[in-house]
Amino acid sequence: MKYYNLNNILSRHCQYNIILGERSNGKTFAVLEYGIRNYFRSGKQMAIIRRWLEDFRGKRARTMFDGVVDKGIIYDASKGEYDDVKYFSGEWHFIRHNDKGDVIKEMNEPFAYAFSIAQQEHDKSTSYPNIDTIFFDEFTTRDSYLVDEFILFMNTLSTIIRNRNDVIIFMCGNTVNRSSPYFTEMGLSHIRDMKQGDIDVYSYGESELHVAVEFSDSIAKRKPSDIYFAFNNPKLQMITGTGSVWEMALYPHCPCKFVPDDIMFMYFIIFENRIYQCELVNVDDLLFTYIHRKTTPIKDVNSDLIYTPEYSPKQNYHRYLNDVTDKVTKYIYNQYVHDKVFYQDNEVGEDIRNYLQFCGMSTID
Repeated sequence: MKYYNLNNILSRHCQYNIILGERSNGKTFAVLEYGIRNYFRSGKQMAIIRRWLEDFRGKRARTMFDGVVDKGIIYDASKGEYDDVKYFSGEWHFIRHNDKGDVIKEMNEPFAYAFSIAQQEHDKSTSYPNIDTIFFDEFTTRDSYLVDEFILFMNTLSTIIRNRNDVIIFMCGNTVNRSSPYFTEMGLSHIRDMKQGDIDVYSYGESELHVAVEFSDSIAKRKPSDIYFAFNNPKLQMITGTGSVWEMALYPHCPCKFVPDDIMFMYFIIFENRIYQCELVNVDDLLFTYIHRKTTPIKDVNSDLIYTPEYSPKQNYHRYLNDVTDKVTKYIYNQYVHDKVFYQDNEVGEDIRNYLQFCGMSTID
């Protein structure tokens, strides 16, 4: 079974290296191994970033390096001087055991530090001049992101980097969600078009900033563990990797046929530069909302009801779908609350789910 390695993306020599791929394909292992070998080669330390402080509590932090320990990476990189790691108070140290399992040696300085984006204010007064590798693991999520998370992430990087330009940043994410504030804020406009094995490099004007994005290959068409998830449930394809490359839930499709005269009202959702046409339908005593892609511009942007995260002074624009201001917006909102919304396909459902998540709603998750 072939696992992921960093060779291809490192050959692009970019400051940011974003690696997307299926779960358990070796992304995290590859970056942790890089940080360990880099330390014993250059003496430079590593920063490990996660969203929440809870990600570094108890077993989660203690076992983070178990994979590289089990493979003997530390023993090999240190030429037998160390064989394990110890975590304490936001720091990882190398240790060595004797044949009885007792710790007989511990490195005084840490080789890696833990940073929580949610707690980044507490690290601003500390200097980390010896860190030259930054690793943000699981930066994509199907759950909620922090408010202004991208800015908080940038502040965390600024705390670590200060005035240097010798730092390399890795960001690893599972293909759990095609929408992410990081994709938008970093201008990664071709994420949805990438195929497994692709690497795209983004440049930013006249600056020297470059971001490499790799859509890593699958490790195998079938894994031995797939036997445990062979039930007839398409949602389990998220685990086995036999369905869509991106994890995607199942959403209700249009419940019946209807004609344009059955449409009572129409509004639009614009999210991540995509337009969705939302139709309130009344047919055969059925009342529901049907949402589909709109491939042409909105005809009347000055009077049609439009929902979008973008700010606009126009009265017909709303940022949040749960911003109820009149009978129409209340009726629209109730359609989602009472599960009367249907979608062109699962991809449309997934995109609307992400918009509703922006609104603080999770009724269709």
